[in-house]
Amino acid sequence: MVKKNVFRLALVGLLTAFFLFFFLRSIKNWREVLQYISHVDWRWAIPALLATPIHFFTRGLRWKYLLHHEKRDIRFASLWKGNVVGFTVTFIFPGRLGEIAKPLYVARREKMRPGFVIGTCVVERIFDILTMTTLLGLFMLGRPLFGARMPITAEGVTRLQSWGGIAVGVAGVLLVLIMLFYFFKDKALAVAAKVLRILPHGLREKALSLLHEFIDGLRFFHNLGDFIIYVALGFLVWLSIILYYWLYLFAFRFPVPFIWMFPYLFLTAVGASIPTPGMAGGFHAFSQFGLTMLLGMNPNLAGGYTIVVHLIQLVLTCLLGYSILWKEGLSLKQLKSLGETVEP
Repeated sequence: MVKKNVFRLALVGLLTAFFLFFFLRSIKNWREVLQYISHVDWRWAIPALLATPIHFFTRGLRWKYLLHHEKRDIRFASLWKGNVVGFTVTFIFPGRLGEIAKPLYVARREKMRPGFVIGTCVVERIFDILTMTTLLGLFMLGRPLFGARMPITAEGVTRLQSWGGIAVGVAGVLLVLIMLFYFFKDKALAVAAKVLRILPHGLREKALSLLHEFIDGLRFFHNLGDFIIYVALGFLVWLSIILYYWLYLFAFRFPVPFIWMFPYLFLTAVGASIPTPGMAGGFHAFSQFGLTMLLGMNPNLAGGYTIVVHLIQLVLTCLLGYSILWKEGLSLKQLKSLGETVEP
């Protein structure tokens, strides 16, 4: 176990250093970066700051729609708090442990089956990928209408197409797999029971119980109306995230049309998915690439924007997360242990 943890920490450290190297290398003049930061337009910075935590509420609204199949009177406060503490754990610890701590936190607060809640979070992540790639596709289709104005480079277009294709492929495979799990539940459980035969009896039974609950978390596939509403709520989540990135661009005196933010959002989401502590490195490198290659921003301005936006997200999220934990008498160590309880 110790060797495994050392190896994982070393890998995370190398990933963080790798992406931070590319981000820092792109900045040519740190004095200019500081000048851009010091000349932020507060008439736009304040609305951007207020808009930053909105996605916790839109995520909570979307999540409630999945969970109401199990518990109709679930408290909305539990859902937005779950999102906040989940992101706090992800910001502080490597390995994206918040993705597990979040559903287990809500399951404990609302006395729900952990596997069921985890299943809904898997659905969320798959549809996050599909939603982002759809927004990217809409941008690529609409690009001829404003292609003459947007300073996107040929390299930027090529990479967007490549990464977009990979994302669609990954999301498509995962979507097919979970649909097979749901529509062929008995067969899936039978196959899993055979595969898990190598485990001790108690551990095998616990794993199968979690898998059963997980499949129940996919219940919204059963109704086309539920499916359509959930997809619409997914777009609401990501448009609310685009909103504050867009407002921060105005604060940095670099206004662009709203639709230009669609590919930038896709790239930052790719960077943020890399399991480094606080999204450090991955977010920075992909944000820098998106701002310079897609929007034609000065690299030093892009560096200042990326640093400020990332820092605000981290500080604001952790302040909210710590305030929730303090009020409930919990600690980050307890949440981290929640995230590790179902690690492979």
